[in-house]
Amino acid sequence: MSAPIIRVEGLGKQFILHHKQRERYTALRDVLAERARSLFRSGGEKPGSTEFWALKDLSFDIHPGDRVGIIGRNGAGKSTLLKILSRIVDPTTGRVTIDGRLSSLLEVGTGFHPELSGRENIYLNGAILGMSRKEIASKFDEIVAFAEVERFLDTPVKRYSSGMYVRLAFAVAAHLEPEILVVDEVLAVGDSEFQRKCLGKMKEVAMGGRTILFVSHNMAAIQNLCSTAIYLKHGQLVSQGATGEVISTYLQDTGAAARVDLASRTDRQGNGAIRFTGFYLSDDRGQELAAAQSGSSVVFNFDIAANATSLRNLEVAMGIDDQYGQRITHLSNEVSGQAFPTADGTTRIRIRIPHCPLRNGNYTFTIFSKVNGEIADYLLNAGGFHVESGDFFGTGKTPAEDQGTFFVDHSFAIA
Repeated sequence: MSAPIIRVEGLGKQFILHHKQRERYTALRDVLAERARSLFRSGGEKPGSTEFWALKDLSFDIHPGDRVGIIGRNGAGKSTLLKILSRIVDPTTGRVTIDGRLSSLLEVGTGFHPELSGRENIYLNGAILGMSRKEIASKFDEIVAFAEVERFLDTPVKRYSSGMYVRLAFAVAAHLEPEILVVDEVLAVGDSEFQRKCLGKMKEVAMGGRTILFVSHNMAAIQNLCSTAIYLKHGQLVSQGATGEVISTYLQDTGAAARVDLASRTDRQGNGAIRFTGFYLSDDRGQELAAAQSGSSVVFNFDIAANATSLRNLEVAMGIDDQYGQRITHLSNEVSGQAFPTADGTTRIRIRIPHCPLRNGNYTFTIFSKVNGEIADYLLNAGGFHVESGDFFGTGKTPAEDQGTFFVDHSFAIA
């Protein structure tokens, strides 16, 4: 195996969080008292401040040509890691070795001089990457065409909208041929068509053998683009390896699994023959999930307590609503033809969807049950769950986010 193009060893980044106290005024005696206390305070500790480690003891290697997705929930340290790799901030501990030219797109505003025009910033960024004016000129027309900012090329970028800024910044980062391309979630600023265009360009860059580091909450984009992935949690490495395996670990992270307690709900209807007491998501193996994923199997698990000696003709239905409260689907064992004439000893009801058709987003559910023809338990707006994006069709392509609410398995034919 070739030598790593990026080597991270024992990396840590500490921030000092200052908690400023709001006071209407500060008396002279308070200032003098605080100065006196400071004489006895150890080290560099300051009042109203705490230490926070955004990254801690992080080590991994990335090799030339790797396409690496970096995933983790908000606050996991993803953006801090990319800023250290991009030499924007310095680490507190450890070291990073980079053997190649790196171009990054991290935040709207990063890398451009606001007073310079788009044209001037293209040449400035190329010069920073060590390219000659001739090399930059050879890519200039491609950059402008990709960014679609021809009319504003000689306008100072401080007057650009955030969308225009990101389009030009990505075009520069992707076309000036760095050995390493680093892209954060900033692409979410652009419209869905531009996001697809960027992903296509990153695939093209990757096919050329260059190394890509991509941070995104969009699991479908990570799956489609990246061959390997890194999962960070609380600033530490949880998993590194094949993309599918790392995403599976991320979704199964029980530390973030969202169980819903239904036992304490008092706004329920029914005769109480059974009571729904809890809800959680799992995969087919029974592993709890923090979220479902589009295109993957998911099981809705409902723990129940039975108060009847015999459960005859059990019927269960689950209604799923989108974030606006609109009913989008109804799951029922009666409608699907799966009757339960007797269900004595039942402690859990499992509803399995083999290929989750729901898009990325938050959903709520209502749960309903009958025993021997009578309503046993009914909970309106019982709880909620989250769905991460995924490659539903297995093609590496997904429709734009504004195209519908859910996926439908289908095929085309020409007669």
